[in-house]
Amino acid sequence: MGETMSRDIDRRAFLKAAGGAAAAATLAGCAADPDESGTGTEDATDTQTNGGETDEETTETDGEDTTTLTFARGNTSGTLDPQNSTSGEDVKVTNQVYDQLIMFEPGKTSLREGLATDWSLEGTTVTLTLREDVTFHNGEEFTADDVVATFNRFTNPDYEHYPGDKYISAYGPFTLGNWVKSVSKDGDYALTIQLNQKYAPFLRNLAMFASSILSEKAIKELGQDLSKKPVGTGPFKFENWDTSNQQIRLSANTDYWGEVPKVDEVVFTSVGSNTTRAQTLDSGGADIIDGLGAQASKIVENSSNAKLVSKAGINVGYMAFNMAKVEAFRNKKVRQAISYAINTEALVNNIFKGIAEQASQPIPSNVFGYNDDLSPYPQDLEKAESLLEEAGYGDGFSFELATFKNPRTYNPSPLSAAQLVKSNLAELGIEVSINQQSFNPFLDYTNSGKHDACFLGWMTDNADPDNFFYALLHPQVEDSEFTEGEDWVSFDSKGYNTLNAAGWANRDYMQLVEDAQTTYDKETRAEKYKQAAKVAHEEAPWVFLDHAKELRGVSNKVSGFVLAPISGPFLNLVSLD
Repeated sequence: MGETMSRDIDRRAFLKAAGGAAAAATLAGCAADPDESGTGTEDATDTQTNGGETDEETTETDGEDTTTLTFARGNTSGTLDPQNSTSGEDVKVTNQVYDQLIMFEPGKTSLREGLATDWSLEGTTVTLTLREDVTFHNGEEFTADDVVATFNRFTNPDYEHYPGDKYISAYGPFTLGNWVKSVSKDGDYALTIQLNQKYAPFLRNLAMFASSILSEKAIKELGQDLSKKPVGTGPFKFENWDTSNQQIRLSANTDYWGEVPKVDEVVFTSVGSNTTRAQTLDSGGADIIDGLGAQASKIVENSSNAKLVSKAGINVGYMAFNMAKVEAFRNKKVRQAISYAINTEALVNNIFKGIAEQASQPIPSNVFGYNDDLSPYPQDLEKAESLLEEAGYGDGFSFELATFKNPRTYNPSPLSAAQLVKSNLAELGIEVSINQQSFNPFLDYTNSGKHDACFLGWMTDNADPDNFFYALLHPQVEDSEFTEGEDWVSFDSKGYNTLNAAGWANRDYMQLVEDAQTTYDKETRAEKYKQAAKVAHEEAPWVFLDHAKELRGVSNKVSGFVLAPISGPFLNLVSLD
């Protein structure tokens, strides 16, 4: 059988990486929103130092025209290693450089062939046939050895080239590590994966960005330097990262096994202000932009040089209560009171301007298992006051709300949203201080549990309800870490899932989600998720905020762009007229 990866582990006891937070993307708010104006609220990590200018679409090299596609976004990347990231900003770039064994159809949730051409899942056994004649960007041939090395690096602390718990992201355990017992090769182009248990979403997990296949040679030679020098098999090769100007340049991989890019280069550039980004698109300084809200969307809609593209997103925005840090949040009535106090209807209608809808549960309505019987918490200050009195907090208390600066799809105007929360809760005598940070430091802050409460959100990686219910609200720790009678655990607990920013550990919820994972019948799984959603709604570990549309601004010069709510962007399909 050759080289294998084999570990018998209890999935809850798996040694969890300490680097998690939420994946994300972009969006924005109303005319008077400071997030839109770009004046005085952003620092050097959020805006370009070259005044928002980007590369021309066509440059001249050695007498030949080079077509350059410019993608402008609200924030730069923090890493270019898919095993080191939980950020959607990173994924926009790494998805151009890396492939997965199984991949998503552009713009859809259905699966297609990737680096594997055939696969099956029977009980706890997964078999895959690998694609032949694929070459990594470093010239190495892709074989089963690369898959084994990739899995080892991501999930096996005993592997010689494991980069460390603090480096590996929280995706490692819940994507692969908690489920995979062994990976063995049968020749160069066949693999068998043995799971610890039946796990319904596994094939979809193989299509997630975190399951990107790395080069074994690059793993051995580069180690953590893969965060700055990615080596994949994807349609674009990494060229350079100009950190001072927050620009990442990729070149077309003309030997790509799939659809070869139609442009010579892609440049990812950062423009912190939504409106400035929209104006950059309108003036021809960018070809595709994200981070669009009400005002920025109007700029694009009114442009004669670009169009607004929209699609229902598969995401959720929320405010997480850190029960591990704030004693008041451990009382369900306090959490419910705050949920009743915050006017999420005003948030989506007046700040997000109708490009989002209120949320009532962890998943949006376009994911199976959605519970139609649940409604968003209405604003009811009288009920909120009564609940606070019953909880013993009638005189109020204070807490910090941590938020990010730049817009995300699920929270297009984070500062305005935070100010709404602050204003609403002041009516209950609850004092909120806003701690606004640049996105990457913010992720580090919330990942380590330093927040009292925080804005976060999630854009699904695989369109399976498990990717919300388990990934975001299950602590994933050993039974010994739980304290009887408490529904929260410490961030310091062994194996803790740092994506669970609430520290929530409700046994009924956890059992429903675990049962759903081992059920291959879709209808039975859906019913368990509906029950889990009901528990989450009642227990309120989050203030459920919104589900947002995906919006992009696209130049009229661009052809072939497909807006993808998961995976992507599929820039190898794009051409410039």
